[in-house]
Amino acid sequence: MNPSVAHIWRHPIKSHGREEIPAAVLTEGKCLPWDRLWAVAHGQSRFDAERPAWQPCSQFSIGAKSPGLQAITVCVDEGLNKITLSHPDRQDITIDPDNAVDADQFVQWVTPISNSARSLPTQLVSAAQPMTDTKFQSISIINLASHAEIEKNLETSLSPERWRGNIHVDGWAPWAEKDMVGKRIRIGTAELEVREEITRCMATTANVETGIRDADTLGALKNGFGHQEMGVYAVVIRSGQIRQEDQVEVLT
Repeated sequence: MNPSVAHIWRHPIKSHGREEIPAAVLTEGKCLPWDRLWAVAHGQSRFDAERPAWQPCSQFSIGAKSPGLQAITVCVDEGLNKITLSHPDRQDITIDPDNAVDADQFVQWVTPISNSARSLPTQLVSAAQPMTDTKFQSISIINLASHAEIEKNLETSLSPERWRGNIHVDGWAPWAEKDMVGKRIRIGTAELEVREEITRCMATTANVETGIRDADTLGALKNGFGHQEMGVYAVVIRSGQIRQEDQVEVLT
């Protein structure tokens, strides 16, 4: 089977929801459109709203600290700049993230499903550079065959959405992505360069349907495979369109 794109996912608010899309236009040097455009600063965050700039994930409310966030799904209305967020324990809410009133309502909405033992959310923020986990604008790629190996190790079925990747690839050999750092890949009419592997955190232990930690994904990686990496970060080096079912070709 030729490797191909199985799924494309975007996460408009960092760690707060996901949406599957059929296609996307990638731009050189940029992350996936509508991915991590906003983030949620917590009470101890050093994010400066007067001088907004990219910050590492430690400055934001994330699934590693609040597993309940993993169960959020979203639906984006790009034309109206609105996002509808859903969670099994909350009523749906629709917001314009750039509207101050809506942003405050969102913080109130998400607080009850945030971990009260950690610093709670205070502000929905954005900056010129999206809040990907890397200092560079990255697109994350997940190898579904590697995911299947983790399922075998844990002897249970897991949603690949736990990894919060942008592109899920079907048809690679297990862990083939570990040998792709520094290589170029073509997807649709776009080309990307794989920059680094993704070291995983506690967020992946939470069920994306319930927000409850129910799988030792980190233990499976460490004890079963001798590492803590799953997936790779890539950068767009040639603009183009990608679609579900597009072939994925490793160029060099």
